[in-house]
Amino acid sequence: MRYHRSDVVERAIVVLDTYGLADLTMRRLGAELGVQPSALYHHFINKQTLLAAVADEILDRGRRPRAEGLAWDQRVRAVCGELRDAMLAYRDGAEVVATVHAFGLGAGAPDRELEAALAEGGFAPDLRRTAARTLLHFVFGHVSEEQTHLQAGSAGAIDEAPREGSDFELGLGIVVDGIRLRQGATA
Repeated sequence: MRYHRSDVVERAIVVLDTYGLADLTMRRLGAELGVQPSALYHHFINKQTLLAAVADEILDRGRRPRAEGLAWDQRVRAVCGELRDAMLAYRDGAEVVATVHAFGLGAGAPDRELEAALAEGGFAPDLRRTAARTLLHFVFGHVSEEQTHLQAGSAGAIDEAPREGSDFELGLGIVVDGIRLRQGATA
């Protein structure tokens, strides 16, 4: 059977969600698809480009409609919440998306959306760039910690019960408030 690029990405996401990032190898993916690993290189020149496509698909699947005319801080909160939910939907989602973003291979949509929201809020280019990166670092780190705790608990590595609730919104509010204060200090 001949697979399309989208079929490979779909199966890669299934492998990721079932076994985790450490076990998402070209060999395993080829076996899952019933092809030699070398056949995957027809669609992706290396594993990094496959992971970039996986990260972009995770983000695409997590997109949700946004109201028009939101203030910059409401847009920032919406983008960050959407990013968090998208990454939490898949095992090791934060690690995949954050790594791909750090390597500059993909997962750039949230970064662009945050910068656009900050630009509309009147932030200077250097401040909006740093603010967008700071927001991303907060979301990537928070979700990574959430996923690590969940996986450690389910694997029996820690005795803690799953956490009730999340302090994500509070933490995000603290970061947004800091950005707002910085804008006022430079105005």
